[in-house]
Amino acid sequence: MKMTVKNTIKQAISQVLAKKYKLGNFELEINYPPVAEMGDYATSAAMALAKILKRKPLEVAEEIAGELKGMKEFKEIKVAAPGFINFFVAEEFLQENLKEIWKEKEKYGQLKPDKKLKIQVEFISANPTGPLTLANGRGGFSGDVLANVLSLAGNKVEREYYVNDIGNQVEKLGHSILKDEETVYTGEYIDELVKKIKEKDPKKAGLIAAEFILKNYIQPVVKKVGIEFDNYFSERKLHESGAVEKMLEVLKKKNLVYEKDGAWWLKTSEQNEGDDDKDRVLVKSDSSKTYFLADIAYHWNKFHDRKFDKVINLWGADHHGYVARMKSAMAMLGFPGQLEILLMQMVRLIENGQEKRMSKRQGVYVLLEDLIDEVGLDVARFFFLMHANNKGMDFDLNLAKERSNNNPVFYVQYAHARICSILEKTKGLKQKAGDKNYKLHRAEKELIKELIKWPELIFEVAQNYEVHKIPFYTIALADKFHDFYENCRVIEDEEVNKFRLDLIKATKQVLKNSLSCLGVTAPEKM
Repeated sequence: MKMTVKNTIKQAISQVLAKKYKLGNFELEINYPPVAEMGDYATSAAMALAKILKRKPLEVAEEIAGELKGMKEFKEIKVAAPGFINFFVAEEFLQENLKEIWKEKEKYGQLKPDKKLKIQVEFISANPTGPLTLANGRGGFSGDVLANVLSLAGNKVEREYYVNDIGNQVEKLGHSILKDEETVYTGEYIDELVKKIKEKDPKKAGLIAAEFILKNYIQPVVKKVGIEFDNYFSERKLHESGAVEKMLEVLKKKNLVYEKDGAWWLKTSEQNEGDDDKDRVLVKSDSSKTYFLADIAYHWNKFHDRKFDKVINLWGADHHGYVARMKSAMAMLGFPGQLEILLMQMVRLIENGQEKRMSKRQGVYVLLEDLIDEVGLDVARFFFLMHANNKGMDFDLNLAKERSNNNPVFYVQYAHARICSILEKTKGLKQKAGDKNYKLHRAEKELIKELIKWPELIFEVAQNYEVHKIPFYTIALADKFHDFYENCRVIEDEEVNKFRLDLIKATKQVLKNSLSCLGVTAPEKM
């Protein structure tokens, strides 16, 4: 596939900077201007460059723009105060890119990177002590779509669920099954487990229950919400393999730990990455191992044993204090910058302005399965994904159940269904021959400009992990299509405008590709 428009601009400016100013590896940011009068693409690079050259930004912008004139992709390159360079895409270039969509079809948006990375995305990883909840849905859908994006960007991606099937929480689960004085977990699922598990030892009862919950409560719901994990990694098996003890020996050999007051400490305060403010205990004075040591062993397995180039973990917001120490530990072990940790903020379910608790089987949590049954999978995915993960969100149940254009997922799906309806009507009709000098209508130009942003968005989200931008892209694309529909007729006097027919076919394809990335269906009728 050809380079995106943004990359074309970046490459052209980089060549000018290297040739004219002897500058290499200069950070360039290309944006979409807020209004059409300011162009289709814009950069403020001249303003940053002016500080280095100690010159006026407008002068530098004029120089760069002068060097770029003549690029076939743009009908005009303008400079605006205080130093912006604005690019206006040429009609011919838009039409050429439209042909690219017809050629690539379902592959449109897939990138070919200079280097293919092996990336693991670990997400959900909820303790096997109960069913998946509303909060798990947020990390689940975000992790799944991020993995889709990274794959589209040309990487080898694996999805992993880390099963915390050992430790205090499992023993507490066992006590809850026994319903003794140390009971923690309650609900109908616990009552069901009591009937099935007759083991009297809380540790053994907990292990049996955790395995049962994973297989009968968690994995079926994971499948129901359309997520397929490549691997379920057992923490218990990590311990049983001796990997945790071996990890401590590795750390000792690398001189990354020290003994003090009968405990073993990791020298995290000496590591810049992660900015951990103090050393952390790995083995307590009573010889018991901390969760931190097991987590280091788990990530050593990811990087050292399984050779992932990058690992991205999606964790709940309550793990905030754990991020710095994990990133520090991986940097100390020789994997700096290879571990990314994204924190999922809280979710509230809102109905009629009030927080709603709708679970039939558990009195405390809103179950993910119940939500899917209530609103449907497409709506649930789209609504969760519309919000930036680093901000809390309210899930509007009233809007989610509304089957109208007020509901954003139906609005986007309706655009796809409307295109299918038009295509059905064109069958058997005569096609009007294309005009070599065909001049694009404003709505046609705006629609094509939106279509060619799809590979650019894949490239950017693969870098910044902001998956919430994809549902908003589908909304913007639907907006542009509906505007086209109101202003441009595909069928006139029982004849089909061939160019417009090809344009809506391309729009249908990109809508389908983007919805597929989200795990949302593209219906042909609504």
